[in-house]
Amino acid sequence: MVHLAAVVGAVWFWSWPGLALAVGSYFVRMVVVTAAYHRYFSHRAFKTSRVFQLLLAVGAQSAGQKGVIWWASHHRWHHKYSDTPRDVHSARLRGFWYSHVGWVLSSNWNETDVSMVKDLLKFPELRFLDRTGIALLPMFGLGLVFLLLGGLPVFVWAFLVSSVMVWHGSFAINSLAHLIGRRRYETDDDSRNSAILAIATTGEGWHNNHHRYPTSARQGFRWWEIDVTYYVLWMLARAGIVWDLRRPPADA
Repeated sequence: MVHLAAVVGAVWFWSWPGLALAVGSYFVRMVVVTAAYHRYFSHRAFKTSRVFQLLLAVGAQSAGQKGVIWWASHHRWHHKYSDTPRDVHSARLRGFWYSHVGWVLSSNWNETDVSMVKDLLKFPELRFLDRTGIALLPMFGLGLVFLLLGGLPVFVWAFLVSSVMVWHGSFAINSLAHLIGRRRYETDDDSRNSAILAIATTGEGWHNNHHRYPTSARQGFRWWEIDVTYYVLWMLARAGIVWDLRRPPADA
C-alpha cells in the first residue's frame, strides 16, 4: 500500500522540487539506517551513550524495517551462515526476488533468535521498541511530522517516496551486492564491491570489504571508495557523540 500510495502521490503532486526533496530525504534516512541498524546495532562498529543509542534506534525504525533487535538478530544470522542453506536471504540459493524482498514478507523469519542479540536485550527501552505494534510507531511519527510541516505534497515526497527508496536501497545490499561487482577478498560468500551501489546506499555497496571485516565502521577501505555513512560517523566522533570507531587493519 505504501508503494501504491507513493506512485499515485508522485504522479498527482509531480514536481522537480518534490523529486529533489525525496532524494534528499532518502540519503539522510539511508545514513541513519546504515549507521544505526547495520553498523551499530548489528556489528557494534562504534560506541556511544545510552541516550544516543536510543535516538539511533528510533531513527532507524522510522524507516519501517522492524525493530533494531529483530534487524540485528537476522543480520548477524546472515553473516554466520552467509550464502549457505541456512542464510536468511541468499541470492545464490534463492534468487534475486527472495533475497531482495521475499524473505521480509515470509513468515519464516518473523521470530527473533535472542541468542544472537544478548548484548541488546539488556536494554529495556530497546526491547520495548522492538515489540510488535510498537516497532512501526517511529515510522508513523515521522510521516506525521512531514504531513504537519508541509501538507500532502511534502508527505508524499519526503516520506512515502523516500520510504520506498530506502526500502529498496537497503534490500539491494542483500540481493544485488551478492550478484554484481568485484571481489577483492576471497570470502566464503558471494559478497561483492560495487561503486554504483556504494554511492546509492551511502557506502554499503563495498559489501565484499564489509564481509571481510564486518565490525569495521568504515566500509570503503580505499580513499576513493566513497562511504558517506562513515564520514558522518567520523564527524560525530569528532564531536564526541560516538567514539571508538572500528577500522580495518592498515594492510587491508
